[in-house]
Amino acid sequence: MIAIIAEKPSVGQEIARVVGATEKKDGYITGNGYMVTWALGHLVSLALPGTYGYTRTTAEDLPMLPEPFRLVERQIRTDRGMVTDIAAGRQLKVIDGVFSECDSIIVATDAGREGELIFRWIYSHLGCTKPFKRLWFSSLTDEAIRKGMADLREGYEYDSLYAAADSRAKADWLVGMNASRALAAVSGSANNSIGRVQTPTLAMICARFKENRNFVSTPYWQLHITLKQGEAHRLFIHPEHFGDKKAAETAYGRIIPGSAVTITKVERGTVFQQAPLLYDLTSLQKDCNIHHDLTADKTLSIAQSLYEKKLVSYPRTGSRYIPEDIMANIPALLEKIIAMPLFREYGRTFDFSALNTRSVDTRK
Repeated sequence: MIAIIAEKPSVGQEIARVVGATEKKDGYITGNGYMVTWALGHLVSLALPGTYGYTRTTAEDLPMLPEPFRLVERQIRTDRGMVTDIAAGRQLKVIDGVFSECDSIIVATDAGREGELIFRWIYSHLGCTKPFKRLWFSSLTDEAIRKGMADLREGYEYDSLYAAADSRAKADWLVGMNASRALAAVSGSANNSIGRVQTPTLAMICARFKENRNFVSTPYWQLHITLKQGEAHRLFIHPEHFGDKKAAETAYGRIIPGSAVTITKVERGTVFQQAPLLYDLTSLQKDCNIHHDLTADKTLSIAQSLYEKKLVSYPRTGSRYIPEDIMANIPALLEKIIAMPLFREYGRTFDFSALNTRSVDTRK
């Protein structure tokens, strides 16, 4: 029996259907030689300071340097403080049981740094030693899953990806926990926190707020001139900003209404602009905020939903490039898109033999 672990139930259910596992159990699906289970995001996290005996918020206890770091079941904040998430604990028991019954594991968590971390922390926390391979896929189509299953990779190939995610998580703990307790010790209040991402972001927001608050607008005047040629009317705006109204009025006074205007110089040129790179999550969130007023969380939620509906590739990526093996599938994908009634009329202008490959780079 082979275990397959996905990052979330919806993905696990899709994989189970493709591999022929149809018997639904509590927290997993079995059949055809597979037991498909799933995490619920991060089921395991780094232990809080109290676990290591750091119970006082005093400068004397700093810095806190756990060695080694400990992993615990996911905790949630309640009125009674931090407690173990019951749902996380229940699913961890299911995963432990599935791993125990199987000879090997296929890792099908999301194809990225956090997806790798989610599995490795579960694997380590459960003390599992079963061999595992990686199912690496960037979309949830049946074809992508089957291709990934036929080309499983050795787990150790992703050790560096796991090390990057693990190091970042531990660095966040060291910076956030120590800096927050230092702030609490100095201020006497434990209600404030400091973090690697949140504090610089807050500083940027505050700096921008101060710029807006202290900005003093300076009035200026510009000349707007409407020219008529035949039936056409064209508006021209003089590029000079007059800081003095009288100077602007003097310039305006030299214009004779109805007089002819001579064009003394015409500059023409051809500008070539490269097509933009593909979206990564950050650039997608930025454009959706600018053009559609969507928050970053809302954009991610929509992108994740589209991914699970097999309409877009994996959204939580920091790369704006695709590897060559995925590029090879793009012409066939475009053929399917332009066959749809909505895009059929545009398809006549496509030349699939000359697709832009600027966003194709396996190394990135």
